[in-house]
Amino acid sequence: MRLLRRSYDARAEAMGLTLSRARALTTLSRMDGTTQADLAAALEIEAPTLKRQIDALERAGFVERRPAEGDGRKNALFLTARGRDSGIVDFTRRMRADLVAGIPEGDLAVAHSVLDRIAANIARLDRE
Repeated sequence: MRLLRRSYDARAEAMGLTLSRARALTTLSRMDGTTQADLAAALEIEAPTLKRQIDALERAGFVERRPAEGDGRKNALFLTARGRDSGIVDFTRRMRADLVAGIPEGDLAVAHSVLDRIAANIARLDRE
């Protein structure tokens, strides 16, 4: 993961992003208008961690907060024009494709299954 983060950060630096921020933007691109709590859940991170990322993305002009419809106490998150036009979503898709290039689909399915099992085991240990 450290190698991936270093490589990604170096490639995304020109856009002013880190892996964590780019991941938040990419996920938000599929959930535009969601709340911070729902985005944190989708990213499987704590809300305070996401808040710091969203604060930085808002300062950089990638994201904006607007009052959520039906609940003025909550904010909905939206990509700005800069967020949509940054190319980070396409960049992230290309990088994901590059990461698995040359790996047969069957091997990827096995790897995915093994990682899912490890995650389930971690979740079980956390509950014990």
